[in-house]
Amino acid sequence: MQATAIDSVLERAGTGRFQRRLLGIFGLVWAADAMQVLAVGFTVASIAATFGMTVPEALQTGILFFLGMMVGAALFGRLADKFGRRRILLVTVAMDAVFGIASAFAPDFATLLVLRFLTGMAVGGTLPVDYAMMAEFLPPKRRGRWLVMLEGFWAVGTVIVALTAWAATTAGVTEIWRVIFFVTAAPAVLGIFLRIWIPESPMHLLRQGDEPGARRVLDKVLQTNGQPPLAAEARLVLPETGTAEGIFSPGLLRRTLLMLAVWFLVSMSYYGVFTWMPAQLATQGFGFVRGYGFLVLLALAQIPGYVLAAWGVEAWGRRPTLVAFLVLSSAACLLFVVAASPWLIATALMVMSFALLGTWGALYAFTPELYPTGSRATGMGAAGAMARLGGLLAPSVLVHLFIQSTSTAIGLFAGLLLLAALLARLIDAETRSKALN
Repeated sequence: MQATAIDSVLERAGTGRFQRRLLGIFGLVWAADAMQVLAVGFTVASIAATFGMTVPEALQTGILFFLGMMVGAALFGRLADKFGRRRILLVTVAMDAVFGIASAFAPDFATLLVLRFLTGMAVGGTLPVDYAMMAEFLPPKRRGRWLVMLEGFWAVGTVIVALTAWAATTAGVTEIWRVIFFVTAAPAVLGIFLRIWIPESPMHLLRQGDEPGARRVLDKVLQTNGQPPLAAEARLVLPETGTAEGIFSPGLLRRTLLMLAVWFLVSMSYYGVFTWMPAQLATQGFGFVRGYGFLVLLALAQIPGYVLAAWGVEAWGRRPTLVAFLVLSSAACLLFVVAASPWLIATALMVMSFALLGTWGALYAFTPELYPTGSRATGMGAAGAMARLGGLLAPSVLVHLFIQSTSTAIGLFAGLLLLAALLARLIDAETRSKALN
């Protein structure tokens, strides 16, 4: 029988109706997850008012949410490599819907903390498995662009949560956080039913020894995209992976440590900015740079960042694009520190939003390609856990720094992002157009 690599089948299938459906379904829940994450910054002031506490005390909801994300990313990533991507996705999206909606009806602060932790576990488990699975349905030559397109739905979620907060404030809603938590969880309810349509990853099935199952899935991909099914004599194979697949095995240790460090530093900076900035702009602001209207503009500035990242990962490569966006993010933070007028502050914030989200796009395109199929979801889960650790520390450890001086905190992020660029440059791989193994 003729040996046929899965990636060669995916190249023949191309990126057609099957991938567009997949992008729409994953993108819906990805936008919902963005809304859940960014709700931390948009709800904290309202939660503080409802339960009669200070904003730093109300930030415990964010701390518990990020702690849940860290646990969920590490746990569900490993489970997805062992039991399959599809099963874990269905579980995490269901958890997101149930606990997310329940958060909107929390009767007291203690209950809200528990529900935010459980919602965080669900979101943390969804994010890495989404990317591992999406990557395994894409041909090598288009994979980077499509993964950045999926990450682009984060901007959609950002715009929706900003508009929701703006509309609720304009309507005079007293407990805005309840409205936001309900709206952020609603797409996950629809996502439960849409995810049932998604088949298991053919790469995972083949690695588990289920070649007939992998053939059925690939035939579905081919036929949906208008291509003829696999030939009867074709024998599916995965490329050789070497002797060790673990993310901390000798062959992968260097890239894993460097990539985890980059995820941590980017996360500290991103969540440090976007946990505090909504509350800052909604209340005090910086001259005319204030209010939910400007937050919507910041969200819209993310979209061209994704567009450029989607082009860059294919034209320049994953690593150069990531490094370039990290340097630009650092420069934007530095501009904010030295800005002496509201116009310069507004420019710095817009460039910061553009560059940080372009950074995430390149990072999500690059990371799943660094690992073989047997540890891809584990690698994404570890990266997600490290990112959530950064998100956990941003509102808790940096709270006093932000209270004393926003500029000093943003200046710290400029240094962290520049360090991340240097570490990313040291990663020993460039995965543009390369087959997954």
